[in-house]
Amino acid sequence: MAGVYFYNGDWYDESPRVMGPMDHSFWMASTVFDGARSIQGMAPDLDKHCARLARSARALGYNPTMETGEVLELCKQAVRKLPKESELYIRPMYFARGGFIDPEPDSAEFILAVYDSPMPDASGFSAHFAKERRPARDMAPTDAKASCLYPNSGRAVAAARAAGFDNAILMDANDNVAEFATSNIWTVKDGVAFTPAATGCFLAGITRERVKILADAAGIEVCETFMSREDVMNADEIFNSGNFGKIMPVTRIEDRELQPGPVAVKLRKMYMDFARESQLF
Repeated sequence: MAGVYFYNGDWYDESPRVMGPMDHSFWMASTVFDGARSIQGMAPDLDKHCARLARSARALGYNPTMETGEVLELCKQAVRKLPKESELYIRPMYFARGGFIDPEPDSAEFILAVYDSPMPDASGFSAHFAKERRPARDMAPTDAKASCLYPNSGRAVAAARAAGFDNAILMDANDNVAEFATSNIWTVKDGVAFTPAATGCFLAGITRERVKILADAAGIEVCETFMSREDVMNADEIFNSGNFGKIMPVTRIEDRELQPGPVAVKLRKMYMDFARESQLF
């Protein structure tokens, strides 16, 4: 896997070894990160991903060591070190060295990984409802893109794959639909696009916000609301929004087959048109 990495003022061609068993983030899972994309030199909303990284660090209780603009410039440099035609994952991170239960605020260190990560097949994916749930905001650091939140997503995805699906839909503690295990969820009914209200149990993603802007520009009504299983199962369309695959349709939900719908297709095209405005080369 081709990639470049930045740590402690130096660039590396291979992943540097940076943590050990006495580092807080190694044993207390206090790492935070953000995930952006470069797609053939296009890096949509890269600045917003870099800004969210700093917010996530503060939410976990430690102080970012770099300004958002500095992180943004390092991400751009990293992308330009690799071939323009690459499909890359851009992952700036903070981890904490010191602390016992809570991290020492000034022990944070920054690291950046940018590496090959092909875009998934845009033709669609399957999903089912998981038994795992998203925690309420007073149960976990849901206001951060924190690594400690992801093991439960991993369990949901593993169970989905074992059952013959690609992904899983997680509910919240009140039995409302929250999101997919790896991205935000959207449905369409009678031409209106619905997405769960941002109650704090999931990260309302940067791509989700971009979809709202694009939908408004296209004259597509967006409704943020509480959503039930029945709402999902009875939808005309289901699709996701997230950094990894951007916008992808659901083609099977439980035992119901679906086709990529016109709203998802239109929004994906609009997104890629928007992305072309963010060329780094």
